[in-house]
Amino acid sequence: MSGHADAAEVLVLGGAGVDTIIPVPELPLPYADSYMIDSGIRTRAGQTGDFVALGLATLGLRTHHLDLLGDDPEGDLVRALHHEHGIALTALPQPAGTKRAVNLVGPDGRRLSLYDTSRAHPDDRFPEATLRALAVGCRHVHVTITQPCAHALPVLRETGVPLSTDLHDWDGENPYHEPFAHAADVVFLSAAALADPERTMRRIAERGRAETVVATAGAEGAYLLADGELTRIPAADPPAPVVDSNGAGDAFAAAFLYGRLSGEPPERCARYGAIAGAYACTVPAARADAIDRDELLRQAAEPSR
Repeated sequence: MSGHADAAEVLVLGGAGVDTIIPVPELPLPYADSYMIDSGIRTRAGQTGDFVALGLATLGLRTHHLDLLGDDPEGDLVRALHHEHGIALTALPQPAGTKRAVNLVGPDGRRLSLYDTSRAHPDDRFPEATLRALAVGCRHVHVTITQPCAHALPVLRETGVPLSTDLHDWDGENPYHEPFAHAADVVFLSAAALADPERTMRRIAERGRAETVVATAGAEGAYLLADGELTRIPAADPPAPVVDSNGAGDAFAAAFLYGRLSGEPPERCARYGAIAGAYACTVPAARADAIDRDELLRQAAEPSR
């Protein structure tokens, strides 16, 4: 367990883990007995919570990450990532091991993720005293939808600290996501599985606490629902060739939250998110990298397309 950070501004809850990245010639991948992967298969730390924490810290926010990690080589990779980037980490023991996934990445940057769900247990919990001590005094808590974060929501709400969450590719129906959607003040999700993004976004706002709902739509930009008004946010131009979309949504959320904590209005926050998401798509899958504050503000000063 790393030492607690002094006066962390943002607590990121859950979503620590390791991905094995496999470049594939196309998606879906046709069946074959074997494929030769000339560009290499690499394992690196970086799942949703890690990437949000990295994005926030790179933008200059004091960030603390809390999750369960195994005493295993994968856990060591996660610990090393946080140490390298100066992100405070409280790693509680996870006997089932550190979360893992395999990402198949196509030439166009699209990915297919295979998650190992055996590395968690239904009875997993964050100790309430630890959770409360880390959340109180923060300006914001970002809650991933990984196990066991749902159980932490009542305690977090009691602290009064604003919450955000990312529902990822929610279909608008799966009940697992609803406690997160209804507890958060800011809700991010992907529009990928939504037939009617506006309908789902308005339902989130009506049934829960969300002041702001953002549905990202890749190269088509994003939908922003704030103060009851839906706005289309254009995509930002990537500063280099697109090589991998992994982590783009996490980068969007981190930059949006940076804007929110800087006092920017929702549309400006979403513009920051679009820029950071586009930057993330230019980072090779085997690397963990995020846009810094100077570059974000430089690009944000340019006219949007």
